[in-house]
Amino acid sequence: MTTFNAKIVKDQVVEWIRQWFEVNGPGCNAVLGVSGGKDSSIVAALCVEALGKDRVIGVTMPNGVQKDISDSMRLIEHLGIRYCNVNIGDTYETLMAAVKEQLGTLDTEVSNQTIINMPPRLRMTTLYAVSQSLNGRVANTCNLSEDWVGYSTRYGDAAGDFAPLGGLTVGEVIAIGLELGLPVDLVKKTPSDGLCGKTDEDNLGFTYAVLDRYIRTGICEDPKVKALIDDKHVKNLFKLKPIPYFKYTD
Repeated sequence: MTTFNAKIVKDQVVEWIRQWFEVNGPGCNAVLGVSGGKDSSIVAALCVEALGKDRVIGVTMPNGVQKDISDSMRLIEHLGIRYCNVNIGDTYETLMAAVKEQLGTLDTEVSNQTIINMPPRLRMTTLYAVSQSLNGRVANTCNLSEDWVGYSTRYGDAAGDFAPLGGLTVGEVIAIGLELGLPVDLVKKTPSDGLCGKTDEDNLGFTYAVLDRYIRTGICEDPKVKALIDDKHVKNLFKLKPIPYFKYTD
């Protein structure tokens, strides 16, 4: 495996973003959710370098109270980009209450997956509402490691119009963040869904370092972890594919 050169790859991603916009939205703005984590911070910085800060719009979307909203604001101020804040808390509570009520008529309770996945889908709805009102294109902020094992919400954070980090592992993303000169604590911030109190790695059952190595080299010394990664990869491939449809032939 060749050594990862963060400077070269960073420049390549920046040029890729420029070219994508030239084809898919000349003069359009990049719109993205700014969570205060490494992925959204790095995508925002890449878009600023590619398009200029006047064409990058951050959207903060707390679900009620977000304990680390200061990290989001610090990133926005660091880059000097425009932003808006849309709190999804009331919408989430209203929708969840309606869903719970109707599931009750079917003698069913709201599943944990419903609770986890509703906020990301509301956030993506918000991003497209902002984007379509500001001549924008929505940035997907998922990375290859998350996508590989399906650690994203379909039609939530897995959606978007372009994905600058979609071909890069977590370790590679961090290296690019450091190359961009972003605050180190944001680049190396421990990833968490902000819901269950656990880190991403706790939920996955393995570290991103192990996953990244397996993705790039095919090597994973622990057979149980390898089997777990393979199982998640196969089960979640559908998230990365276009919706299947019946192909009529005359």
